[in-house]
Amino acid sequence: MEPVTTVSGRAYPLGRKNVDTDVIIPAHYLKTITRAGLGKGAFEVIRVEPGNVFDDPEYAGAPIIIAGDNFGCGSSREHAAWALGDMGVTAVIAPSFSDIFSGNAFKNGIVTVVLPQEAVDRLLEVAKTHPITIDLETKTVTTPFQDRFAFEIDPFRRDCLMKGLDEIGLTLARDSRISDYEAKMARERPWIAATA
Repeated sequence: MEPVTTVSGRAYPLGRKNVDTDVIIPAHYLKTITRAGLGKGAFEVIRVEPGNVFDDPEYAGAPIIIAGDNFGCGSSREHAAWALGDMGVTAVIAPSFSDIFSGNAFKNGIVTVVLPQEAVDRLLEVAKTHPITIDLETKTVTTPFQDRFAFEIDPFRRDCLMKGLDEIGLTLARDSRISDYEAKMARERPWIAATA
C-alpha cells in the first residue's frame, strides 16, 4: 500500500445519496481474483447516463469523489474499493459511509472523509471548476477559495494510511518481535516447536 498524506486534484462531483456497492462495481465483475481492470466497470450504471461526471473529460483521472450520504451501502464486496483504486480514486468525501465499505476502503489505501452536508454541498460547487486538497496531517479539506473544513479520522487508520501500512505491512513491521517470540518459545517449549 502506498502512503497517503495528501490527496489533491479535481474531484468527481457525484453528490448522489445511497450509492451502493453494486453501483460502484456491478456483480458481473466479481468473477475476477485480481484488482486490475475493475476501474473500467466502476459506476457502469451511471456511465450509461448522458453527461455523467465519470465520462466528462473535465474530471478525467480525478483522485477524489464527492458523494452523498450513505456512500458504499449494500453488500460487503471489497471489489468496490478495488474498482475505485483501479480508476485512480484515493479519497471519497461524503456525509456518511457504510461501515463495511469504509473498512474496505481503508484496507485498500482509500481515505474516507466524513463532512457535514453543508461542507459537502460547498465542495460539490468548487469541484465543478477547481481542485480540492485533503490533508491527513492537518485533518482538513481545503479549496483555492480559502474554504477549510476540519474532519475527524480514527488515529490508527490515519497512521496506517500515512505510513502505507495494510494488514500485511503491520505484521511485517513487527517481524523481529515475532521472530524473537518464536525463538523464545522454541527454547522454552521445544515440544511445540516445528520439527523437520
